[in-house]
Amino acid sequence: MRVLVIGATGTIGRAVGDLLGEHHEVVPVSRRGPLHADLTDPASIDAMFAETGRVDAVVCCAANAPMARLNHPDYWTGLDGKLLGQVNLVRQAVPHVRDGGSITLTSGRFTEPLPGTSLGHLVNAGLEAFVRAAATELPRGLRLNVVSPGWVRETLLNLHMDPQPGTPAADVARLYASAVEGTAQGHTFT
Repeated sequence: MRVLVIGATGTIGRAVGDLLGEHHEVVPVSRRGPLHADLTDPASIDAMFAETGRVDAVVCCAANAPMARLNHPDYWTGLDGKLLGQVNLVRQAVPHVRDGGSITLTSGRFTEPLPGTSLGHLVNAGLEAFVRAAATELPRGLRLNVVSPGWVRETLLNLHMDPQPGTPAADVARLYASAVEGTAQGHTFT
């Protein structure tokens, strides 16, 4: 299987690429790598697919949750990247994914609502609702799912926070592998 992993240089993307690479051909994509894409730019997504050609699966790990404390223009730019960028990715990926293939997105989880997390909740809930609905509309047996990781242990360590509540990136990667290799459709993996 040929799997496009977007966000391949991030903590989760590296773990997903490593795990899927054990049994599949992984095509890594990052914002600044040799093969690159910017989810806020539909032309960039088209250029990426023009370069990669057909794939069996697309996995998007390139998703940062914006913070609600941003100024007005930055707030909406944050929506463009994680929510609308991944929606556009699905729409633009459909013609490039082989029949029966899969597309897997990334949402996220907060343990509880806290000041400054309202935009993240909006974006993540919106992605999960989009996946449930859009999965019913995809042609040719294509599958659409979303992974909703909570805190990742390595991220907590990088932020100099207590890593105990975090899940190791390798464990999170298994959720993506289940989405790619399984039969789920319209599912949120947590």
